[in-house]
Amino acid sequence: MSLTQAAKAEAHRLGFQLVGVTTPDPPPHVPEFENWLRDGCHGEMSYLGTERSRQRRADPRQILPECGSILILGVRHPAPEAAQPVKETDLSGRVAAYAWGNDYHDVLPQRLQDLVSFIENHVGHPVANRWYTDTGPILERDLAQRAGLGWIGKNTCLIHPRLGSYFLLAEILLGIELEADAPFVSDHCGTCRRCLEACPTGCILENRTLDANRCISYLTIELKGAIPVELRSKVGEWVFGCDICQQVCPWNQRFATAAGDQAFSPRPGLPHPELLQEIALSPQAFNRKFKGSPLKRSKRRGYLRNVAVTLGNIGESSVVPALVEALADDPEPMVRGHAAWALGKIGGEAAWRGLRASIQREKDPDVLGEIRDALAHIDGASNTGD
Repeated sequence: MSLTQAAKAEAHRLGFQLVGVTTPDPPPHVPEFENWLRDGCHGEMSYLGTERSRQRRADPRQILPECGSILILGVRHPAPEAAQPVKETDLSGRVAAYAWGNDYHDVLPQRLQDLVSFIENHVGHPVANRWYTDTGPILERDLAQRAGLGWIGKNTCLIHPRLGSYFLLAEILLGIELEADAPFVSDHCGTCRRCLEACPTGCILENRTLDANRCISYLTIELKGAIPVELRSKVGEWVFGCDICQQVCPWNQRFATAAGDQAFSPRPGLPHPELLQEIALSPQAFNRKFKGSPLKRSKRRGYLRNVAVTLGNIGESSVVPALVEALADDPEPMVRGHAAWALGKIGGEAAWRGLRASIQREKDPDVLGEIRDALAHIDGASNTGD
């Protein structure tokens, strides 16, 4: 067995369903990435556009000068259709399937280190290496396509022709040469436009990129400030991430199996968190509940911001007391502001009274603006008979 064959076999043993090898040459779609940055489609993710980051993404040897090959690895997470129960109540939200279990940032590093150790033991000496799992400046989907693992679909996801796209990717840059796999050159999206048509915010662009400023995953995870008012209703019931463009993909519907790696199996309370419980989470309770979970990435203020928006989108009058309490007592202005918006969207006498009472005590100018807009929305709806 060659070193490449042995490394791939060990990667499979460690739980990686996808394994491919490519060269450290510049990725083929660097110009498209630069255009995407120029157009501001990265939103507030400024780290993507720094000079150092751009240089490294354009040339893996800027990361590891002695790099001779790159191992690209993929591990399955559960398919969204695997959610059990589908939904406990009408007042539960939705979480992207990759985040149902343990955080892959915590799970995969040990496997990557173990694979490096295996390679070093096989060759009998230390091997220069760098490994990443969504943590380094590398165009991983581009390199994965060049490593033969699939094609980049219209929804911007890497799609494997027999396994679909529910994968978490990782890569190891190695200071030795392995046998490179042939690139995946076929495009199997054809004339299908299901992902573009299904996206609630229209964030998927015609050139196989997306505008992060409008992507629900970006809005609920990466965006640290207020969700733009015009997009809040489009977030729907998503409190963390979004799976829609993958769920409608025929390649997932036909070939993606429900089960994923056990490390990413659903924790209690996920994939459909009960929103009235979530909106009341204290900082301490949030940290306890989501320790070791990807949901900590949004931080409490971002998560409860999302929960408030989702409660507004569900629109049940029964949630008004919980939103009024959040508006009155939550320590985070961003949570209070989005609770005010939700009350304005739900409307009704109880929501109006809660908003009016909050004006007397609220000091934050942004929250006051949200309250006034919410009151105006309710008054406007009353005047038109809605």
